[in-house]
Amino acid sequence: MRKLTLILVGIAALAATSVAVAHGVQGAKTAKAVSASFSANAASATTRTCTTTDNKTITITDAKYTGNATGDADLQGPITLRARSVVNTTDKVGTVDGSFRIDVSGRDTNGSFSAVYDNGNIAGLAVGHARTPGARLVANISAGFTPGTSFTGGKLGGGTSGGSAVELSPGSCKPQSTSHPEHSEARGTISALSQQSITVAGLTCALPSDKAADVNAKFKQGDAVEIRCDFMNGQNTLTRIAKKGH
Repeated sequence: MRKLTLILVGIAALAATSVAVAHGVQGAKTAKAVSASFSANAASATTRTCTTTDNKTITITDAKYTGNATGDADLQGPITLRARSVVNTTDKVGTVDGSFRIDVSGRDTNGSFSAVYDNGNIAGLAVGHARTPGARLVANISAGFTPGTSFTGGKLGGGTSGGSAVELSPGSCKPQSTSHPEHSEARGTISALSQQSITVAGLTCALPSDKAADVNAKFKQGDAVEIRCDFMNGQNTLTRIAKKGH
C-alpha cells in the first residue's frame, strides 16, 4: 500500500487580474498537508464470535471509542470513533471499518475510514469533511488497535505507515457456544495418573488444579472408571470421573 499524504481539499477562488482566465479553471483545488495523532479507549462494546468452515475463529466487535486528537487546527480536539472490527483471531488478520468525529472548536471534522488489521495494528484510508467550510479530508490512518479496548499511537497523515492486505471470501461462520463445549468420554482402567493429568482408555485429560488432590486421593492406577473431559483453554480437561465395576 503506498503512503498517502493527508490533504485538505477545497475550491480555490481565482483573483481577478489582467491575465485571469475569464471563467476560471474548471476543477481547480488547493491542497495543504496536515496531520494529527490520536488515542482513544472503548466507552462501550459488544463482541460475538463464530467458527468458519475451515476452523478459524472470527471475532466481531462493535464499539465506541473516545479520546483526544492533537495536531493541525482542523484535526485537534476530543475524538470519537465508532468501529466494527472483523478479525480472524486464529491468523490475527481482519478489517476495521467505522466513522470518526473530532470536536473542533466551532465546527466538527468528521469522516469514515476503512483499514486492514494485522497483528494488533491497522492501516487504511480515511475520508470526510474538515472544519473549514468546503474542505474535504483524505488521509492515511494507522494505529495500534485492540478490538473493544483501544486505539493507541494513532495517526492521521504525518508519515502514516503502509499496511497489509487481506482477501475476503464468502463463507459461513458458525456461532460459538460457551454453554456446550466440545467433550470426550472414556470407560476403562486408569493407565496413568498424576497431579497434572489422567489417562483412561487412551484418552488423556488435564486435571484442574482445584481437583487434582481429590482425584489422586480417591483413585489410583488400575481402577475401572468412566471419565468425561471438556475442551477448555486449548486442552482436554477432566470435568467428571466415577468408578465402575469390573
